[in-house]
Amino acid sequence: MVKHNVIVIGGGASGMMASGQAAGMGADTLLFEKMRLPGRKLGITGKGRCNLTNVASLPEFISHFGSSGIFLRQAFHRFSNDELAAFFEDLGVPTVAERGGRVFPISSQAGDVVDALRGWMQKQGVTVRWKVSVDSLLIEGRKVCGVRDLMGEAYPADAVIVATGGVSYPATGSTGDGYRLARAAGHSIVPVRPALIPLETEGDVAPRLQGLSMRNVNVSVLVDGRKQDETFGEMLFTHFGLSGPVILSLSGRVTDALDMGGRVTISIDLKPALDEHKLDERLLRDLDAHGKRKFQTLLEGLLPGKLIPVCMELTGIPPDRRGHQITASERKRLRTWLKDFRFEVTGTRPISEAIITAGGINTGEIDPRTMASRLVGGLYFAGEVMDIDADTGGYNLQAAFSTGWLAGRSAARQ
Repeated sequence: MVKHNVIVIGGGASGMMASGQAAGMGADTLLFEKMRLPGRKLGITGKGRCNLTNVASLPEFISHFGSSGIFLRQAFHRFSNDELAAFFEDLGVPTVAERGGRVFPISSQAGDVVDALRGWMQKQGVTVRWKVSVDSLLIEGRKVCGVRDLMGEAYPADAVIVATGGVSYPATGSTGDGYRLARAAGHSIVPVRPALIPLETEGDVAPRLQGLSMRNVNVSVLVDGRKQDETFGEMLFTHFGLSGPVILSLSGRVTDALDMGGRVTISIDLKPALDEHKLDERLLRDLDAHGKRKFQTLLEGLLPGKLIPVCMELTGIPPDRRGHQITASERKRLRTWLKDFRFEVTGTRPISEAIITAGGINTGEIDPRTMASRLVGGLYFAGEVMDIDADTGGYNLQAAFSTGWLAGRSAARQ
């Protein structure tokens, strides 16, 4: 029976990087991927464009991961966003930075990234076993010595890297296998929950606005009436509620609040560039300048067409009311609504639709300098299977690549 130096479980972003790095250092490396080909989830990231990383500085990068940022400092220091961009440049996939510092392949094709990684792994000498699921880790005396597949066949190895991802998008192969493997090895699992996930809301307002994208809005999360978080950017109304970059970034806070039984409200400031006073002055100017126009017509200069019927309904101002007839109290209702357009959150979409999974293997049980288990010798972890998650902007993929890079090289040295 052939013994491999390194076995990698999972062919996502972290698994492909880990296996290629290990093989490039001379280790006999075997990659197990349960799907027909590796990189399935990577191929659909960033709406098919693949937001690889972000140009943010290291301190800012770390801040996007909250409490798990400190754990990732070593990985980001060893393999940074600049080094990742250079890595893909060498593979023939040049990148470009766009709004918000997000980095994409110039081609805007995630498939180019996946193809480059597959080709690179092959050149590095990685052996890949397709459509094979790992059933268990083989551990003797607190030291990993290989894996066993679902058919009962054993594969000896000096080191094993678990890079199985979370539980989001199970059709791409992310079904939580890594949590089971880690738990069996003695690791604790931080409760898994959806992160970067759209929100479901009460009532029919969001469905009526389905497809409307709003840029440059400020969105706040209120829990039991008290503001807990806010961010600025772009959002989208859907048939079930709210989505888009701003909503996804705030969804972790929403998920935690819902789990605690809190009442969660989303407040949208449609005119964040104007404070209450300046907005009131703007409304007064418009009403004075166009006093003979109907309210519905006046709103065309303030709002997208789809929002106008909703605005008239929620403010209670008749659509045929002339500008010079609008009272001070009606103007106040309009001003308040523009600055505080609210939705009651009833839940999140299923965890299978989450862009990433929060929770996972407790990072306190992993050496941040190597990604090695502190409990079992020769066992390493990489990517989303660990309790690391950030908001949108390319941060999560960089974490997958950086931890994969570090785990692969560390395992090869062993």
